[in-house]
Amino acid sequence: MITTLGGVRGAGKRVDVQMGCGGLTSCRSGHSRYGHGVKRPLFIGSEIYRGSPYGGWHPLRVPRVSTVMDLSRALGWLPAQAYVPSPRAKPDTLTVWHTPDYVAALHAAEVAQQVGDAVKARHALGTPSNPVFPEMYRRPATAAGGSLLASELLAKGGIVYHPAGGTHHGMPDRAGGFCYLNDPVLAILSLRRNGARRIAYVDIDAHHPDGVEVAFGDDTDVLMVSVHEDELWPRTGPTGVTGQRSIINLAVPRGLHDDDMALIQDQVILPNVTGFKPDAIVLQCGADGVEEDPQAHLSLSNQAHWAIVQSVMGLAPRLLVLGGGGYNPWSVGRLWTGVWGILNGFAIPDRVNPGSETILRSLRFDGNPSMAAQLSDHSDTRSNRLGL
Repeated sequence: MITTLGGVRGAGKRVDVQMGCGGLTSCRSGHSRYGHGVKRPLFIGSEIYRGSPYGGWHPLRVPRVSTVMDLSRALGWLPAQAYVPSPRAKPDTLTVWHTPDYVAALHAAEVAQQVGDAVKARHALGTPSNPVFPEMYRRPATAAGGSLLASELLAKGGIVYHPAGGTHHGMPDRAGGFCYLNDPVLAILSLRRNGARRIAYVDIDAHHPDGVEVAFGDDTDVLMVSVHEDELWPRTGPTGVTGQRSIINLAVPRGLHDDDMALIQDQVILPNVTGFKPDAIVLQCGADGVEEDPQAHLSLSNQAHWAIVQSVMGLAPRLLVLGGGGYNPWSVGRLWTGVWGILNGFAIPDRVNPGSETILRSLRFDGNPSMAAQLSDHSDTRSNRLGL
């Protein structure tokens, strides 16, 4: 249901999340649940996402990060001491991966609110996927700044959640797939500068992380495991092991459901991450694989994502969890709020409280006729089903 925190269950077996590390301080793996530096998980966010859509017709016109912030606070899960405002990355911090010409062109496009044909052709700015909009530099630079800050905060260990991150399609000299910058790449490079030599990057977004693979395809100190929908844009990442055997792609068929993902978790993700012995894990937790998402065709529930989040906790002293795709405002809000709950060891409620219900009911999905019809047809049922 749209106003439940649990959301639609994936077809097949439901994966129930259990708080397997027992409390908030220790885990059977031997690691502190929160790592060795940060005493509790930190949430990096910004108000820039509240009023900065990509345009009235774009898939990212919907609120996402602001909903997660509001729901987490309404549930009592986000006290002031856990929230860290995201800085905006400076141009020289972006050019460790992106070209100076591209960063300059992105900034100039925001100032001018237009691009010429040469810039569009070279940098893929001003396209339907990567449109010109008022915060087209400041918003992605804030997301990049959040991931860079997270990597610094994790220098001595811990858990950081940055749901605005996960823009995994950005290339060195051009935008791609709604991603103007590539904050996962910047985060991995920053983690290295802050003491993590071996880094495992796990991506469960419905879309293949082509930009991350370009960055680290031949790097034996970065393990990339991606589970993504086969033949979905960018149509890269066929199933197999590539690079220096450190890139593992699993292109899954439409309709993938929770019991399938549980098998992938147990037989692909966990054995490879554990065997790699990482100093840090970066988990890109895109929400577009859930059944209600309009851009992909998988049939996962929130439980499948939450189970993977829980399963990687304690496998490395540093854990950075990012957002990613997700284009249904209710699905994204519920899933990513639940991720924050799992990271903190909070029990996911059967019913959300009245404040959280008000937030969910206030969301809109203008311009999506099928979702509007669904809301109309099931409003009574939805109002009676507020939990898992």
